[in-house]
Amino acid sequence: MNDASFLERLVHVPLGERSYDILIGPGVIGRAGGEISTRIKGRKAAIVTDENVADIYLENMVESLESDGIATTSLILPAGEKTKSFEPLMTVCDALLEARIERNDMVIALGGGVIGDLTGFAAGIVRRGVRFVQAPTSLLSQVDSSVGGKTGINARQGKNLVGIFNQPDLVLADTDVLDTLSPREFRAGYAEVAKYGLIDKPDFFAWLEANWREIFAGGPARIEAIAASCQAKADVVAADERENGRRALLNLGHTFGHALESATGYDSRRLVHGEGVAIGMVLAYQFSARMNLSSPDDAIRVAAHLSEVGLPTSMTDIEGGLPPTDILMDAIAQDKKVKSGKLTFILTHGIGQSFVADDVPVAEVLSFLEEKRRR
Repeated sequence: MNDASFLERLVHVPLGERSYDILIGPGVIGRAGGEISTRIKGRKAAIVTDENVADIYLENMVESLESDGIATTSLILPAGEKTKSFEPLMTVCDALLEARIERNDMVIALGGGVIGDLTGFAAGIVRRGVRFVQAPTSLLSQVDSSVGGKTGINARQGKNLVGIFNQPDLVLADTDVLDTLSPREFRAGYAEVAKYGLIDKPDFFAWLEANWREIFAGGPARIEAIAASCQAKADVVAADERENGRRALLNLGHTFGHALESATGYDSRRLVHGEGVAIGMVLAYQFSARMNLSSPDDAIRVAAHLSEVGLPTSMTDIEGGLPPTDILMDAIAQDKKVKSGKLTFILTHGIGQSFVADDVPVAEVLSFLEEKRRR
């Protein structure tokens, strides 16, 4: 894959009447009004964001919308994973109803994955569905959570257990906003970029190994990586919108990762989502090798690359320790249900050769986790 020589990309998600575009490039938030008004007829918008993002980007988006004749109202929520829960969901629903947002109006999620998932869920249930725009402001949300229509909140029993499929009408991925992310946040998002190579695009993973420094520095390589990731997800979603088959591959690393997030109480000081996915992908490759499904060299290669970019790759990298293994297993069982004493995981035959394994013995996973938590 060659470095991109352009500054903007458009990726189309073909879903019939629910089709939409992903606009990727610099300065997109500043022209949100024009991009939205050409696609959506409503003249009123409710912007949902968090306190961190609002300080930097809310005024710019409001000015763009109102300059194109779109009246706005805004709701600013606390930042962090704990906002993705039942009480904030009701806060958003109440705010949308108070603002008299109608079905042809729009709700705009201006923020990272937490805001996107929460707002998309609220937009799907208020008045049985109102128009919805994603304006993701983190790398992770630009390449993953803003695309594909999965929305929802966390429950006491685990991550993303309450929600709906609600496709957006448009995704505005402004690559300029990524320059304001902390190194840790950017690295966490990069884990999801690497995931697409590890699922079924070995050439893309090799390109990432060679070009990750340019992606981190910004410019054409970053836009190329984001566009390639969005196209990969769009292709999967178009083929399997509601995760009845192939779309499950997008969960590579997530079963282990979600369990680790749950085990740390969703405390972002200890572990953020992308870090959990990074560790989870390494665990998935290591477990595949343990089950004689792939070579140990593949797991070593995955861990080496993720470690090189600065991501955690082992359960022992998580500060503060973890609860007993049976607690981790409870979280895994919630994430992917046990059926007849066996679990469903995304495993691999090698780099870019992931597959759905729906007959993984619980005892094997338990033994594997016991071993890895001590290393």
